[in-house]
Amino acid sequence: MPEAEAAAAAAVEVLPGPVEGELELQWLETALEGQSRRVIWHDRESLVVPGSYRRFPQLDAASRQFATMGWPVRVRRSGGGLVPQGPGILNVTLALPVDGDGASGPGPAAEGVYRDLCTALAEALSVLGIEARTQPVAGSFCDGRFNLAVRGRKIAGTAQYWRRRGGRQAVLAHALLLVDVDPAVVTDIANRFEAAIGSERRYLAEASTSVVREARAGFAEVAPCLREALLARLGTVRVSSSPQKP
Repeated sequence: MPEAEAAAAAAVEVLPGPVEGELELQWLETALEGQSRRVIWHDRESLVVPGSYRRFPQLDAASRQFATMGWPVRVRRSGGGLVPQGPGILNVTLALPVDGDGASGPGPAAEGVYRDLCTALAEALSVLGIEARTQPVAGSFCDGRFNLAVRGRKIAGTAQYWRRRGGRQAVLAHALLLVDVDPAVVTDIANRFEAAIGSERRYLAEASTSVVREARAGFAEVAPCLREALLARLGTVRVSSSPQKP
C-alpha cells in the first residue's frame, strides 16, 4: 500500500454527536470496498440491545415505556447484551477491510481484532496511569471475554459485526468506554429494563468503574488526554484473514 494511502487508512475521526446504526452500516459497505473508517463519538442517553432481545415479548412495550423516561431503546446487529449509552460514555467504531482471502469467514481473525482493539484501548488508558487488562467480569452488563477491566471492574466492552460479499470481508468493531459515568446509575437503569422485559439478567454496580474514577481526576483533565491517546493508537488496529503466529 502506498504511504499516502496507508496514512489515510490510519486516520481517526472525532465526531461531535451520535452515530446512527445506518451510518455504521454505510462505513461497513465502504470497508468492503477497501476503505477503513476509525471514529470516536458520544451518544445520547439510550439503551442498546442485541437482536437476540427480540425473543422477549415485552420488548416493544418496555421500549416505549423507557423512551418516555428519556431512555430510548435501539437494537444493534452485533451480539452481546444490553449496554447503556450517554454523554459520559465514549464509543469507538472501526470499519475495517480484511486483508487476504475473505472466503473462509472471520475465523481466528475476529479474535485478532478483539485483541488489537483491547491493546490499543489499554495503551491509551495507561497514559492516564490506568492499568487495564482483558478479562470477563461477572455481574457487569454485556459481559464478555474481551472486556477491559481495572482491578477486576469493567471499564470497557467490545463487540463485532462481520459482513462478506463475494471474496471480500469487512468487520465493524466497536468499543464502549466508561469515562465519566456513575456505574450505580447506569446499572440501575439496565436492571430496570431487564426486569421490564421479563429477563432474569441482573447486574452489579460494583462490577463496573470509570476512567475518571480510576484516574482520580476530573473530566476536564481526563478527556483531552484520553482523546489524544486514542487518536495515536487506534490507527494501528488492522485485520487479516491470514493465521497469526503466536
